Order: sequence, then structure tokens, then C-alpha cells
Amino acid sequence: MNRLGQAMLTLLEDLLISKGLVTKEDMVRAFEYQRENEGLLSLSGALTATGAITAEQIKEVMDETPEAPITIEDIDVNPMLLLQLMIKGIHTENLETPSQISEAMKLPNSVINELLEDAVARKFVEVVGQEKNSAGGAYAGMRYQLSQAGRDWAIESLEQSQYFGPAPVTLEAYQDRVLRQRITSERVTRDDIQEAFKELVIPDCFIDDLGPAINSGTALLIYGPAGNGKTAIAEAIGTVFSDVIFIPHCFEVDGQIVKVFDPSVHKPINKEVLDGKAPPSIHREHLDKRWVPCHRPMIITGGELTLEMLDLKFSEVSKFYEAPLHIKAINGIFVVDDFGRQQAAPGDILNRWIMPLSNRVDYLSLHTGKSFQVPFDELVIFSTNMHPDDLMDPAYLRRITYKIETVAPPEELFHQVFVDVAQKERIEFCEETYQQVLKEIRDKDAPLAYFHPSFIVNQVIASCKFAGTDAQFTTENVQRAMRNLFVRRNIKVIDGGRTDQNNSIRPVQQTA
Repeated sequence: MNRLGQAMLTLLEDLLISKGLVTKEDMVRAFEYQRENEGLLSLSGALTATGAITAEQIKEVMDETPEAPITIEDIDVNPMLLLQLMIKGIHTENLETPSQISEAMKLPNSVINELLEDAVARKFVEVVGQEKNSAGGAYAGMRYQLSQAGRDWAIESLEQSQYFGPAPVTLEAYQDRVLRQRITSERVTRDDIQEAFKELVIPDCFIDDLGPAINSGTALLIYGPAGNGKTAIAEAIGTVFSDVIFIPHCFEVDGQIVKVFDPSVHKPINKEVLDGKAPPSIHREHLDKRWVPCHRPMIITGGELTLEMLDLKFSEVSKFYEAPLHIKAINGIFVVDDFGRQQAAPGDILNRWIMPLSNRVDYLSLHTGKSFQVPFDELVIFSTNMHPDDLMDPAYLRRITYKIETVAPPEELFHQVFVDVAQKERIEFCEETYQQVLKEIRDKDAPLAYFHPSFIVNQVIASCKFAGTDAQFTTENVQRAMRNLFVRRNIKVIDGGRTDQNNSIRPVQQTA
């Protein structure tokens, strides 16, 4: 593909591609067609002109995106909250122009101008200059500053909440959006799974079990002995989905702000430039910037998970809320890795989620005592090397509708994994080495595990690096790797000495 084809696409283009309606090649042809016609056609017009898609299909996708408000009434959030938010921004961020405020609050200029008109009428802000734009907008292009009354109100508002940033959406809008972009609305095929798992070696029967579990969008338990790829499987599941979803920067409930979008968790759809300029978007002004278009999120937690992390986090200093991890994972995947080794007992975690897993609704509480519900739409994956019977009783197992066991690989798969790992690391595979490894494992009466080949290869690479040689298998470095793979028992350390590889005792040298 040429340079244009390498460019990342604007939001709607990504939506069209993720839904399989067009390809990147279609986008390149449309963009080139547009340039050949000196930009007389919009990119959507170029797509239809080249036969890549119909106007009806574009409209259908457009209808699924959050539409930008035109007036304050379109937002459904208390206008006083928006006014407070703007005044706080002018005070704390030294914002002066409508465009600066619009960018910070993610609201169109038409809404910002309404808010500024209200602020001027209440004598909270003063207009600096009288410049008007060519379109005759009353305050477009002007600069503003807070009056003394505005500064006083800003300080009073900051004492109530220090939040400033994108304007919130309503709780009702958030609930509706979650339901419109359910994870079950996206069908995952066998080809999708095989593509996501192309770096892993897994039997077809495992895909037969995994496919329905992924499409269910409910709860999945992956269990089995350590080292057989449970975490790798969970991570690969996160790459199966291709739909673009919309996540709000924050939402408002009972006058309180709850932040949802988290750049450390959510992966926005990026926009790249062509020749230093952003490629033409399709009706970019149509989109509500309070929503961030993202890939379906995936959050992995381990032993650090506590019950407190599953509740709203209220800051006594900033006086607004941070959504809990599982809410940030809504419409995506939430993985509890090493289940059973969390600070909270397994039963306590399952008690917290017994209703969400059953009714697909979660209830959250504000510090004021008010509670509200959020659709619990996410694929929850529990991964553990403990037996399910040791973690939960039958009532909990019933609510985790899919249970998949990872077992030791048969020898033919183990051999394939070993070959693949060696090739990936550019080490010549040697059948003699492979037989040496098998003998060592069988002598220890240990089961084969999927992690063994990568463990051994990494050990060999480290040994060769230390020796200053090219990475290659030798009898000695493979033996060293196997000693690190299996811990020997009943080795004694006497009088501050240490054992050598033959279990003889040598004194530890003391330094002055």
C-alpha cells in the first residue's frame, strides 16, 4: 500500500472499516479520487462515487454516533452546572476566547456562546474588545475576563468541586449508549479468534469451547495448571473485537461528576496526518466531542484487586468521582487474573458481583447516599491455577456460565511451540536438544507446559549473551536452563557455605 494507504483514518472512516463496510484500500482510492477532482467532493461523496459504499450505509453509521448538541437545551445537563464549569475553567486555566473554552469543555461554539451570554448578563464575565466575526456572531472572536463577582463565584464553585474539563453527559445518555453498543452486538467468528491467537498454539477443540463463551458476553472461568497460557489467552481475547465504541469523558448524576474516560485504559481511535495536514473527515462537526471513540477496553487486574476498587472513588480534596475499574471496562473485557490470590477473598469478590453477573446491572452509591444503576455489559474473565471447587460453591459456579480448562499440551503441540519459539528468536532448532529437554522433564516426572519452550530459549539466550557467543543450543546451557526450570529439593547450606552444581560445599569468600 502507498503512503496514503499507511495513514490512519478519521473517526467515521474507522467506523466504516470496523463494520466491514469498506477497506483501507477503498479509503485510499476515495481520497485519491477526491484529490483528482480538486476536492469538489467530500470524502463521503468520493466513497460513494467510487462505489465503495452507499449513501444509505454512511447515514446508518452516522446515526450510531453521538450527535453534537446545538443549544444548551440539547445537552439535558443543568445549565447552572455548565455555567459553573465554564467559570471555573476561565479562572483556573486562564481561558479567554470561545474557541479555547469550546476545546476544553468539548462543546460546540454555539453552546459556549450561549453560556457566555448568560455569564455576561449575570455580570460574571466582562467582554474585552468588541470584535465580531464575518458571520456576525455576537461574541465570536472576543476575549473575556472574570469580574470580581465571577472570581468570587468561581472560588465558591471550586469549593464544591474542583473538576474542570469536558462537560458531562447525563446518566441517562450514558446508560443508553452502553446498551446501544453491547459487546454481544459484535459477532466473533472462528476466523477472528484464529487471527487473534495466531501467536499462540492451541488445539481446535479449545477454540470450539472458547468461541461461544466470547460471544456470550457474560462470564468465563479459565482454569488449569500454571504455565499453560491462561493469561496469554485472556489477553488475546481482548484483540478479537474490532468495533469502535464511544466512552464519555464523564457523566453527571445528582449534580456529581463521575469521570469515566481513562487514557491509561482506553485506546482512542487516532487520527494521523497526510502531508502535515489532517485528512478530511466526514462530517466531523456532527460528532459530540464529549464522547471519545475507542476500541473496546480491556482491563486486567491481579492480586492487587480489592473490594474498594469496585466502588466509586470519591476524592475529599477534588470532590468528584473516579469510576471503578469494572465500569471503565464496560462494553469491553474485565480480567481477574490469578483469581483466588487477591487481597479480598474469592467469596467476597463474587458476592460483590453476584447481582451484576445475574441481572446484568450494577448499582453504585454516591457519598450522599444516593444510588444509581449502570448496565453491566462486559465479558468478565476469571483466570486461576486453582481448582474451581476450592474457590467457590455451586451457586457461584452456576453464575459463571462458561468454564474452560487449560491442560498440559500433547507432545506434538509442545514440539510445535518449541520450534516456533526457536524460530522467533532466530535460534536453530535442534532435535537433539529437544530430546534432551523431554528427557529432563520426564526424569522429573513433570507434565509438559506451554511456557517451557520460551523459558528455556530465554535462558539459553541469556547464557550465550554472558558468554559473548551467538545464541545457540548447547548441552551445557540447556542443562543450566533446566536447573532453573525445576527447583531441587533437600539441598543443604552449611556454615554459611553454598552448594555448587555437584552439591559439594564451598566456603563463601568474606570481604573486608
